[in-house]
Amino acid sequence: MRVARLVLRSAAVAVIAMTGLLPRTALGEAPTTAHGAVVSAAVRHDVSRPLRSMGATAPSAANLRERPLKLVGPGSNPNTPDGATQQTAGAPLAATPGLGVPGIGNGDYGFTPRYAPPDTVGAVGATQYVQWVNVDLAVFDKATGAILPGFPKAGNAVWAGFGGGCEANNDGDPIVEYDKIANRWILTQFSVATTPYLQCVAVSTTSDATGSYYRYAFSYGSTLFNDYPKLSVWPDAYYITFNMFTSTFQGADVCAYDRSSMLIGAPATQQCFQLSSAYGGLLPGDLDGSTMPPAGAPNPILNFGTNSLNLWRFHVDWANPGATSLQGPVSIPVASFARACNGSNCVPQPGTSQKLDSLGDRLMYRLAYRHFADGHESLVVNHSVAVGGGLFNSGVSSVRWYELRNAAGWTIGTAPPVVYQQGTLGTSDSIHRWMGSAAMDQNGDIALGYSASNSSVYPSIRYTGRTPGDPLNTMETETIVKAGSGSQLQNLSRWGDYSAMTVDPVDDCTFWYTTEYLKASGTWNWSTWITSFRFPGCGSPVAPDFTISATPTSQSVPAGTSGLYSVSVALTGAAGAVTLSAAGSPSGASASFAPSSTTSNSTMTVTTSATTTPGTYPIVITGTSGSVTHTTSVDLVVTAPAATPSAPQGVTAVPASGKGVQIAWSPPATDGGSAISGYRIYRGTTSTTLSLLTSIGNVTGYKDTSTLRGRMYYYAVRAVNAAGEGALSIVAGPVTAK
Repeated sequence: MRVARLVLRSAAVAVIAMTGLLPRTALGEAPTTAHGAVVSAAVRHDVSRPLRSMGATAPSAANLRERPLKLVGPGSNPNTPDGATQQTAGAPLAATPGLGVPGIGNGDYGFTPRYAPPDTVGAVGATQYVQWVNVDLAVFDKATGAILPGFPKAGNAVWAGFGGGCEANNDGDPIVEYDKIANRWILTQFSVATTPYLQCVAVSTTSDATGSYYRYAFSYGSTLFNDYPKLSVWPDAYYITFNMFTSTFQGADVCAYDRSSMLIGAPATQQCFQLSSAYGGLLPGDLDGSTMPPAGAPNPILNFGTNSLNLWRFHVDWANPGATSLQGPVSIPVASFARACNGSNCVPQPGTSQKLDSLGDRLMYRLAYRHFADGHESLVVNHSVAVGGGLFNSGVSSVRWYELRNAAGWTIGTAPPVVYQQGTLGTSDSIHRWMGSAAMDQNGDIALGYSASNSSVYPSIRYTGRTPGDPLNTMETETIVKAGSGSQLQNLSRWGDYSAMTVDPVDDCTFWYTTEYLKASGTWNWSTWITSFRFPGCGSPVAPDFTISATPTSQSVPAGTSGLYSVSVALTGAAGAVTLSAAGSPSGASASFAPSSTTSNSTMTVTTSATTTPGTYPIVITGTSGSVTHTTSVDLVVTAPAATPSAPQGVTAVPASGKGVQIAWSPPATDGGSAISGYRIYRGTTSTTLSLLTSIGNVTGYKDTSTLRGRMYYYAVRAVNAAGEGALSIVAGPVTAK
């Protein structure tokens, strides 16, 4: 689906330091570096109730909708021969099957599809698997495969009580991620049925997907609509890419969300770059494994061109957005290929002339990144190509996969990576394979899942893979995970949109894959499957150990206030709970942890006093588990004591639509040196008899529905920061309530 975007999202837009390049204009076709970004704050944020307590939905098939396919990027020459087709069968697949259970789909868990395609996506966490199919999501027990009580739920149940389009609309195009650094879930979908077009993002407060979430809404205006969002996890941000549309494709948009702030529920901003219509279908690098990228590494972003991959590097600077940069594209030559179905539909099925969409116009989710202990970095990605096609023959669709590695002596962040290996799955059996997803485990084994179909094979689910000992550029034989039993019939070509291969964060070896298939021929009757498997030799016994990290790495607090840091530990081997302590707090300040011992997350609170001397104080956080000790450091920057904020500006009160009074205002001219945390609204029946009506968060509007129709009211507002309640605004009114 599609979302619109304002050309300028903030009055304080950083200038892009390139000759002739203005904010949100196209980045040139030659490799360039754009500095600065379009910056905007989340238009709304809060913390939710536990997801488990939000009501389940009873899906209905009353409003069947096919989501149209919107092609991106230039076409390719259909006569281009495939230069990497695997010509010989690989070794027998060494992977050992694990769990296999139905996902959300027709007749499973009381579900009936209402949309096509399902946009099947999922991720595995510490103890759970979360699957999302377009407008419905479910949480499963990872050990048993059992769906948890109260699921499936509508996707927008995550935003119940949030307000705005994120709560009102359930528009899909979802992504589920598990932040392995912080042990948190990220759930996101867009809101595009109304404007402004939004990306709704929720970050769990713990590793429990059924618990509470920090919720955010990021706006993209009312002109360009943010289609096909793809989100990734990186240490300095959550990166996300979109295909931006009006009635036609306008180019990719690449954005960074403030991960550190979102992990603690603080106000968050996004920084974005808009590319020209020459570039679409970009994927951001998504971190797998416990070894972080090199310090300060930019996020790698890829799409494909003509017999090439295009690389951008996104470096975000939250303290100085003017220093944020997007470098690229850099062309990385690959073996020749043509897009499957030239991006459209040509995949055959038994018993029908209806062809299925290939989405051969873009890379397939995810761009999996891994940094190995020996220092080398790998990127694994795939897309659908045509083998043996021509001008009047689409050939056989197949999956092209790549492993890119850092060039010798360099990192992916400092020099273009090189193609370490690549291959296209063999097509000698004339079976079309497409809609893939790939990932790599800690041992360097690669797994690749996909759909398979032809005129005699119903659309089904398969996977293959390879170990580091296999010949380069080859995959082992495939496994049929779930054989289909039907074809998708006339007038419904949409299939998949994407699938998801992820790696278990606990053992860093077990692959989990989910996508769609059909139990019987028909329309609007798709099903999905969730499967797991692993390769032998991965995950040999590991000595008890853990990693420790903290965000933000630096923050400023006025003397007399507190600063919060999110501390994350990730256990390996048989390591037990990690006990936390801190050293380096300034005089008159103290640090505490909640909890003080953890196997995943803790919050460190550093409380200063009004007499704490301003300055920068390095605080060393120490974690101890048995005989193993590790440390991480953060900076506490103490500033002069904060003052209360000045009065909110431009307060207005008008009759509300429906019932009540709508109050609006602008933030105070000065915040007193401490961020505004909320507002207090005062009301009276005369301008001199005001009393506190309510306290709200950091928003600049409120609808008072506790009024009596026909009565006159007066309103005023105070802003609140860490120092307390600020000056009273001018009094607005009288206004007669509706």
